[in-house]
Amino acid sequence: MDFDLSWLLLALPLVFGLGWLASRLDLRQWRIENRRDPKAYFKGLNFLLNEQQDQAIDAFIEAVQSDPDTSELHFALGNLFRRRGEYERAVRVHEHLLSRADLSQTDRDRAQHALALDFLKAGLLDRAEAALRKLEGTALQTQAHLAMLAIFERSRDWPHAAAIAAQLETSGHGSFTGRQAHYLCEQAAGLVLSAQPEAARALLHQAVATAPESARPYIDLARLLQQSGNSSDAFSTLANMCTQAPRAIPLVAMDLARLALTIRQEAPALRLLNDAYTQTASLDVLDALVLLQAQGEGTTTAQDWYVRHLEREPSLVAASKWLAHEKLEHEQFHPQVQRALDQAVKPLTRYRCAACGFEAQQHFWQCPGCQAWDSYPPRRIEEL
Repeated sequence: MDFDLSWLLLALPLVFGLGWLASRLDLRQWRIENRRDPKAYFKGLNFLLNEQQDQAIDAFIEAVQSDPDTSELHFALGNLFRRRGEYERAVRVHEHLLSRADLSQTDRDRAQHALALDFLKAGLLDRAEAALRKLEGTALQTQAHLAMLAIFERSRDWPHAAAIAAQLETSGHGSFTGRQAHYLCEQAAGLVLSAQPEAARALLHQAVATAPESARPYIDLARLLQQSGNSSDAFSTLANMCTQAPRAIPLVAMDLARLALTIRQEAPALRLLNDAYTQTASLDVLDALVLLQAQGEGTTTAQDWYVRHLEREPSLVAASKWLAHEKLEHEQFHPQVQRALDQAVKPLTRYRCAACGFEAQQHFWQCPGCQAWDSYPPRRIEEL
């Protein structure tokens, strides 16, 4: 049977037409999907920028369902869940990412880090630490070390915190000597509670050598020496601190004055405190000067000191203290006025964290609010 070439000539245009039609249909479908996916994505982004997190999550879930292989949307969704406190859902998203065989190593490390943050925010510190240790040797190692440092500080595991801080400093990510001194002081405080004063003293001397410009080791060491009855060495330690960390003198001014009175060293204490007050008119230093003058042979009265301070700078606290020593014409009203002033100045005598604004009646080395170290200035709110 002879093959008729005319049929072939007729079939070629038909096949070409069908192919063209199929390509147009695929192109149209691709365009429809491309329009739909970015729409869901940008809708979620718009909700996120407007702080409508519920609607943003719904939009991102819709986008993920239409393209489950999009890793960036998974990261966005997981971060949203974590910000909302839905840690279980965030963990599931990041564990799903880690289970994908087609995920690049960079995205795998990102998912591992995000999973560790999920555990950390949920308070599962042991699981967070285990997840962070898997990032050793990766591009996210520094972030992992910083997160582990926060974990060890939160769990008060000071030796491990010191080891991580040493690694960070060795790798060139800033100086951690101040933190290292705090870690030694925290360990020393634990030894004091367990009745091991000699071991605590050794750690405090190590802290002084580690960070000579840090005030806390001197203060804790002086307190320990005073508790053991060694007032002379305690006074010398605080005097040394005044030279090494002069900004912290208001924190120790009253202790320095009391120790000076105990060991009869009023003259050197007065010189130190007068120099400090001349440079910075601190009310705590002023109170210490008033105490030394009252116990010594000076002719300057407490009222004179507080009046001079008021001439130098206005202070409701100083006015209240002046009134406490002043004899008024209507003596019967003095207690009521004094109580009212004392109540009014209470907020002014607090300390305020420079990082988060947390206020406290006492000075903290680590803020109870934001956990930042050395964020409390040594001066009170009225003096800032």
